[in-house]
Amino acid sequence: MSTLLRWLTWLGQGIGIGVANVIPGVSGGTMALVFGIYERLIDVLSTAARSGVKALRLDFAGCWSDLRALDLSFLFWLSAGVLLAPLLGAAVIPEAMESWPEASRSLFFGLILGTLPIPWLRIKKPMPSHAGLLLVAAAVSFLLVGIPPLDTGEPSLLAVFLAAALAICAMILPGVSGAFILLVLGMYAPVFEAIDARDLVVISVFALGAGIGLGSFAVVLKWLLDRAHDLTMAVLVGLMMGSLRSLWPWLSKDRELLLPAHSQDMTVILALGLGGLAVSAFMTLLEVRRKTRT
Repeated sequence: MSTLLRWLTWLGQGIGIGVANVIPGVSGGTMALVFGIYERLIDVLSTAARSGVKALRLDFAGCWSDLRALDLSFLFWLSAGVLLAPLLGAAVIPEAMESWPEASRSLFFGLILGTLPIPWLRIKKPMPSHAGLLLVAAAVSFLLVGIPPLDTGEPSLLAVFLAAALAICAMILPGVSGAFILLVLGMYAPVFEAIDARDLVVISVFALGAGIGLGSFAVVLKWLLDRAHDLTMAVLVGLMMGSLRSLWPWLSKDRELLLPAHSQDMTVILALGLGGLAVSAFMTLLEVRRKTRT
C-alpha cells in the first residue's frame, strides 16, 4: 500500500469513528473494531499516556523515548478524520435521528448487525469460553443501554470530572457511546450548555477528566489485550452486540423495547434496515475473504 493511500485510509477510518461518536448507542470503539485498528489505536493511546506520566515525573528521557515510539502518522491522520467528521455531515445525524428516529435507527441497526463477525475474526483461537464471555458481555451491555436518562439538576465540578472520565472510557469501548453515558448520568445538557456559554471552568474540568480517563483506561485495555487478547476481544464483541438494543427502531422515551408499529413508514424503515445489513454484510464478506488469503 502506498504512503498516500495509507494516509487516506486512516483519514477515512477517522471519519467513520467521528461519525459513530454522534450516533446514540454506537461508539468510536465499535468502528475501530470493524476497521480492524482497535488494538493499534489502544497501543498508541496507552503509549501517549505513559509518556505524559513520565513527563509529570520529570523523566524527560523516558518521555522522549515513548514519544519517539508513537505512530504519529497513524495518530495524526486518524485524529484529522475524527475532527473532519462534523464538517462532512456527522453533525446532521442527531437531527436526522430526531426527525426520523425509527428509520435512522433501523439503518444503523442493520449496519452494525452485519459487521459483528468482523471483530470476532480478530480472535486467533476461538473457544467455547469466548462465546460464553461474549454472551455475558452482551447481556451487560443490553441492560446498560436500557437505563433511562437521569435528571441531576446543576452538577458539581466533581460530578462533571467523574462523568467526563467515565464517558471517554465508554467512547473507546465498543457498544456504548460517550454521549449516551453523559445522557444517562444527566450530564449531557449541562455539559453542552457550558460549552455554548463558554464556561471555561466547567469546560476545563471536563477536559481534565476526559484526558485522565482516556489515558488511564487505554493503559488498562493495552494490558488486557497483551495478556488476554482473545478473551478481551470476545468481551468487546459482546458489548458491541448488546448495544444493538439502543438502535432497535421502536423504542419508548424510557428506552423500553416496543413491537413494530404498523404505519405508512414501515416499508421505508424495513428497507433501510435491510439496506444497511446488505452493505455491512458485503464488508464482512470482503474481510472474510481477506482473512482466508492471509
